[in-house]
Amino acid sequence: MLRQYELVERVRRYDPDADEDLINRAYVFSMQAHGSQKRASGDPYFSHPIEVAGILTDLHLDDETIATAILHDTIEDTVATPEQIEKLFGPNIARLVDGVTKLSKIEAQSENERAAENLRKFLLAMSDDIRVLLVKLADRLHNMRTLHHIPREAKRRRIARETMDIYAPLAERVGMYEFMKEMQTLAFQILEPEAYESITKRLEQLKEGGGDRIARIASGLTMMLRRHGIQAEVSGREKHPYSIWRKMTERHISFEQLSDVMAFRVVVADTEQCYRALGFIHERWPMVPGRFKDYVSTPKRNGYRSLHTSVIHNEKVRIEVQIRSEAMHAQAEYGYAAHWAYKQGTAADVGGTKVSWIRDLVEILDHADSPEELLEHTRMAMYQDRIFAFTPNGELIQLPKGSTPIDFAYAVHTDLGNQAVGAKVNGRLVPLRTPIQNGDQVQVLKSAAQKPQPEWMNFVVTGKAKATLRRFVRQKEREEMIALGRKFYDEIVSRLPAPLKPDALAQAVKRLHVGDENALMEAIARRTIDDAAVAEALMPGADAEASARPVPHRDAVSIRGLTPGVAFQLAECCHPVPGDRIVGLRKPDAPVEVHAIDCPTLAAGPEEADWVDLAWGDKSDGGTARLSVILRNEPGSLGAMAGILGAHAANILNLSLVHRDTSFHTFQVDLEVHDLAHLMRILAALRAADAVSQAERIRLGDEERWEAA
Repeated sequence: MLRQYELVERVRRYDPDADEDLINRAYVFSMQAHGSQKRASGDPYFSHPIEVAGILTDLHLDDETIATAILHDTIEDTVATPEQIEKLFGPNIARLVDGVTKLSKIEAQSENERAAENLRKFLLAMSDDIRVLLVKLADRLHNMRTLHHIPREAKRRRIARETMDIYAPLAERVGMYEFMKEMQTLAFQILEPEAYESITKRLEQLKEGGGDRIARIASGLTMMLRRHGIQAEVSGREKHPYSIWRKMTERHISFEQLSDVMAFRVVVADTEQCYRALGFIHERWPMVPGRFKDYVSTPKRNGYRSLHTSVIHNEKVRIEVQIRSEAMHAQAEYGYAAHWAYKQGTAADVGGTKVSWIRDLVEILDHADSPEELLEHTRMAMYQDRIFAFTPNGELIQLPKGSTPIDFAYAVHTDLGNQAVGAKVNGRLVPLRTPIQNGDQVQVLKSAAQKPQPEWMNFVVTGKAKATLRRFVRQKEREEMIALGRKFYDEIVSRLPAPLKPDALAQAVKRLHVGDENALMEAIARRTIDDAAVAEALMPGADAEASARPVPHRDAVSIRGLTPGVAFQLAECCHPVPGDRIVGLRKPDAPVEVHAIDCPTLAAGPEEADWVDLAWGDKSDGGTARLSVILRNEPGSLGAMAGILGAHAANILNLSLVHRDTSFHTFQVDLEVHDLAHLMRILAALRAADAVSQAERIRLGDEERWEAA
């Protein structure tokens, strides 16, 4: 364990102006607070925060951060209070200690509500000051180094899984690769002990078989670059076991099939020397196609810069070479912590304002509706493989693999995502669901009249896009459910035997124990409260009186102004279109299902469903109709049918060949039509064409008959 004077001396080596008294006071306070507490290893508990502080001195962090590390467990594990910390050490350190304490409580695999709430608080604290994260990463790293002392296997596995899912990705996101690799290796050893042992043995055998192969290759690289006038520091190592295991599982290959288990780092003076060294290496050894990545001109989102290439060395092995300048190397080793040296900046310089991915996480916090959703989207944002894409102005946007133009739009700005109507990739108009490739230039076309579309949820991949869309869909669904509920409410009121009192609705809200008027309307639409119960709450005794009276004629409930698929959905069995007489099936806690009145499946509807007479409303427009069209088996018949549909401005949504014989082909066509009259005109035109033998509208139950025909 570091002694008090040793810790202070380590800080003073890189920061002679550090507040020595602050560190000493924190040391004494923490030691007294933890008292006789012991760790699972039997060591004094106080040794842990001191070792965490020691790890942070290797990153050359400021005195406030070192003091925070010393104090980080006092609030959680002792009787010390946040008020005491603020009084003795000031508001900055109190805020940092509180932020670290929040993250210490996360348990990713259980108690999702508490985990999500603590993650929410931590991310907000981290967005204000990233030193909160740096302290917690050092804390977790030391805990992982001593994890083997915990006797219960289940607890060891839980902590290891938590490290793999949350802390290692966070370390990667701030560019602290050494922290990430060590945490992954230690967690992998706990989670997959057999795989870890097997890969470790293979690496040892590789060392024994190749002797000092790594040293020989490193020496050869150094000499080759020196002959070309480049002074470089070259080091080599095997890739760490978790990285090897992940490649084996992702590519479904064995250890023997991995050809690049060795990686070499070339550190030169500046950026120009990086590209010169790359040229000489490619000139000397064959490059492996598809394995070159330029993170110098297009840095990773966490600021990482380096040139990566793979070549086939003379020893008939494939090696990975990373080339970087000294400044890039410092960034690669310690990420954002490399900027925190006392002479280089303050919290304002390197805090959340410059870390865009943290801002994305905070935006996800605002949109997440459930603990599970928050954890899912946060993990998604933290550790998916990334690609690079460019805006028309050349700005670099990093995205997960498989991202679409909608993901790109939301990554640029939420408003751009909400208003996206189309996209051009490399100057070519593409569908919004098109996956973006590495290096693509993406231009998003927008319209102020556009709104987010629920179907985008089927293909977006980023946590930010999913969270924003889910929030919009939830809000849209609530608004339309309330609007539909009001229509049903008016219909219920029309059945009452007498006009309502002015305060009847307010009294009904109280009697039914719902939050407010809107909540009641939503409950009516979702049928979580029965119509009879609403009538009784509005006018006690009205339900019994109404049942004894003849049912009056009532106007149908209009669905005009509501969005299909939100408050109501058009039944797939009968494909109703405006102009059809329609009824609704109301099922508990589900959108109203709209059927044509002559739909063959209505009679077989669920018993608990309530039938409601519906109407399209004036000027309702748009629906999907399904047709069965029998064409003569002659060249040009299909083109003739498509020409008729195009001439009538009917968009084909789906076209499938369902039956064929020598003389005729039967097609099933799904069409976008305005209304029933539009559909009838199309059918009449099809029936009049020579190429068409028969054309009919079909519904579920009719399809087998037409297929047989």
